[in-house]
This record gives sequence, C-alpha cells and structure tokens, in this order.
Amino acid sequence: MPRLRTLVLLLGLLLPVAAPSSAHAAPRAVSAEDVYALGLKYLRNGYFTKALEQFNRVRTFYRDDPYSLKAELAIADIHFKKNEWDEARLAYEDFMRAHPRYPELDLVVYRLGLVIYKKSPAIPDRDQTWTRQTASVWAGFGARFPESEHRGEVEKYLGKVQERLAKKELLIAQFYARRYAWSAVVGRTEGLLRTWPQSPDRGEALALLGEAHHNLGNTEAATGALGRIESDPALSRWARQLKQALAKPASTKPVGRTG
Repeated sequence: MPRLRTLVLLLGLLLPVAAPSSAHAAPRAVSAEDVYALGLKYLRNGYFTKALEQFNRVRTFYRDDPYSLKAELAIADIHFKKNEWDEARLAYEDFMRAHPRYPELDLVVYRLGLVIYKKSPAIPDRDQTWTRQTASVWAGFGARFPESEHRGEVEKYLGKVQERLAKKELLIAQFYARRYAWSAVVGRTEGLLRTWPQSPDRGEALALLGEAHHNLGNTEAATGALGRIESDPALSRWARQLKQALAKPASTKPVGRTG
C-alpha cells in the first residue's frame, strides 16, 4: 500500500496541469478604440446622447490614447449635427487651442467657420458680426491648407460672406445718403470698393460714390467715379444713373432733415 500511494503521487506530479476552460478565462480589457467604435455606432444610428456618453468615456479614461483626440472632435461634430452652434463653436475652438498641430487641422478650421457661418443672418441689413467672424476664421485658408479637400467649399462660402458684407456696407452708405451725410457716404463706398473690388454691388457703390463727391463739390472725384464705371461695360446702367445725378445741382441739404 505505501508503494501504491507513492506511485499515485508521482503520476500526479508528472501529469500536466489542465488549462482553464475558455469559459473561465479573464475577460479582455476594453480599449479606447472599442469605446470609440461603440460611440460611432450610436452616432450612425442617430443616438446622439449615447454617442456623447461613449466619446466622453474615451476622453475621461483614455486621455493619453490617440482615440481621445478623435473622441474630442466627435463631440464637437455631434453638437454641429444637432444645430447647437454655440456648443459646437466652443468645442472646435477649444480643440484648436489644445491641438494646434493636429494633422487634420484644416477639417477643424473648415467646420469652425461653417458653424459661425450658420449663426450669421442671411439678410444683409441685420447685424453681421458673425459673418465678419466667419471671414476672419477662413482668412488665408487656401494658402494655409493648399491641399485641403475642403478648400473649394471654403471658397464658395467665402464668396457668399463677402457679398453679404459688401451689401451691408452699401445699405449703410444708402442710409447716410438719405440723410445727405455725403462724407460718410464717401467713406463707406470707398471702403466697400477697396475691400471687395469684385463685389456684385460695385457698380451701385461707384454711382453712389460719384453722387456723393458731386454733392460735396468734388467735381474731379465725381468724374473719376464715372470713368471707373464706364470702363466696365457690365456697369452701363450705373453710368446712366450717375450721369443723371451729375446733371442735377449739388444737394447740400443739412444732415438730419428728411422732409
């Protein structure tokens, strides 16, 4: 019997230890990529709140992981998709400040400008502060990101921005003209023509500039404005209008009188 017990003990030592079954294996750690992928899945299905929860998890628990940057940008994109312009603007601005060397910074600048553009009023006679900020954000975009796939879109929107700002200046000049504030008219129209020389409103601005100089007694400047109009056949209608204004006596009605 002692010999049998000894043999059993030796066999136990020699037999390999059985590996634990897969059912009892330690669970795989959840990675930042896993959480980010789940957030994208929620986002694609339109579950914005759940997507935000996952992206915020990545930012909070995986701050040193490359997916943290992707999650931070995805949060800004969600605000954009929900038309939450102020939240999206702040998120994009924070991202740009924190990551000025981000490889796809052109995308961030494009989206930031687009958010601000969405906030700006389309009607020119409204306050155009946000429109001017859009122009500021996108200033020099083509030179800064010459290879960007968003360059064409930025240029298209910038054209609309510039037209709107030029129209705003023209409306202000017309307001001053109705008050016979001719010096103010000169300042506004000259500024328009200098800043947006290709504006669709340049003909009307030149005609108003010539009229203002005429009423201020600046005959040479008024004639110069007419010459600039006549040099462009596309502005012929404004040449006729300015000639009619120059044929009238100068109007020196005091500012503030409208009757």
